[in-house]
Amino acid sequence: MFQIDQKFPKFHLEVYNPLRDEIEKISSDDFVDKWLILFFYPADFTFVCPTELLDLNRRYEDFAKEKAEIVGVSTDTVFTHKAWIETEELLKGLKYQLAADHNGKFSRELGIYDEENGMAQRAVFIVDPDGILRAVEIVADAIGRNALEILRKLKALNFVRKNPGHVCPASWDEGSKTLQPSIKKAGKVFKEFS
Repeated sequence: MFQIDQKFPKFHLEVYNPLRDEIEKISSDDFVDKWLILFFYPADFTFVCPTELLDLNRRYEDFAKEKAEIVGVSTDTVFTHKAWIETEELLKGLKYQLAADHNGKFSRELGIYDEENGMAQRAVFIVDPDGILRAVEIVADAIGRNALEILRKLKALNFVRKNPGHVCPASWDEGSKTLQPSIKKAGKVFKEFS
């Protein structure tokens, strides 16, 4: 299981790397000093999933500017990942790896495995360069996630990491006003936004 602001569980996964057209192995150790976006989705050859992967792919360079790597994860095999990328037009030019959690072990460890259908839930884990879990989002299977919102959260997390003592208010986006908590501001936050 996972906890926010705690070390993220160690992992080792097989991936299909579409840029190299190769099967590779990755581990949590490969992401030291980088942000990691672990993007779990239910299955290849489904309906909402390719739209989500496309949305992330369109923002790939924006994530890279934040020194973040994206890894898509499902309970499919690397061979299925390859076949899906080659078949589904929306996935042409995919720039990030798709990991295989074929036995569901990692999904179970994280508590996002659906025993009834044998698939991972739609979950996003944002892990900081020190291996600390900073954000999690889990949504119902019938709705897709928004890459811009994941990117916004990443930017906010990166900002507070680089600027200790600052916090980001609701809907904060890059360049927006932040807050510096103080007992003198308690109950008077409105003054910061007047």
